[in-house]
Amino acid sequence: MSTGEAAAMALLARLGARWTLVEHEPVFTVRESAHVTAHLPGAHTKNLFLREKSGQLWLATCLAHRRVRIRDLERRIGAKGVSFASAEALRDALGVEPGSVTPLALVNDAPPRVRVVLDAQMLDMDPVNVHPLRNDATVAIDAQALRAFVAATGHDAVELDFDALEALAAEHARGRAAAG
Repeated sequence: MSTGEAAAMALLARLGARWTLVEHEPVFTVRESAHVTAHLPGAHTKNLFLREKSGQLWLATCLAHRRVRIRDLERRIGAKGVSFASAEALRDALGVEPGSVTPLALVNDAPPRVRVVLDAQMLDMDPVNVHPLRNDATVAIDAQALRAFVAATGHDAVELDFDALEALAAEHARGRAAAG
């Protein structure tokens, strides 16, 4: 267990959160994780670690099946010039490797530099399944504990309606299809 993972689990314990950890083969993408974690109840997540042109970093955690257009997300969160952040920025800010991105890594972001976006519909589900700062295990925690964890790390999360964001993506796709 890494120092960051131990700190995250200790913080969950201090918050009185109940959680379970399931070890599995390493997975690097949502697609790879589907066969490994499909039997686990609750919300399955994906994480987008993003960087604004200004340098501001963002972590967006949403339901794994979401189709998110970065430009639509950018507009909703009031960001400009958003793209995926580099592996170096990920290591520097959250202390994890690509494929292991998780909101639990916010424990390593002190003082807070990363802005956080959480899928509102994901937070209506229990439990929420996330990585424990490594990609060979999954932690199931309840949504309230996830909210408390993010707040306890000094981050103010934006809870965003990802259903509406997905509807925008579908609308753009229909527009492209009609124009094509």
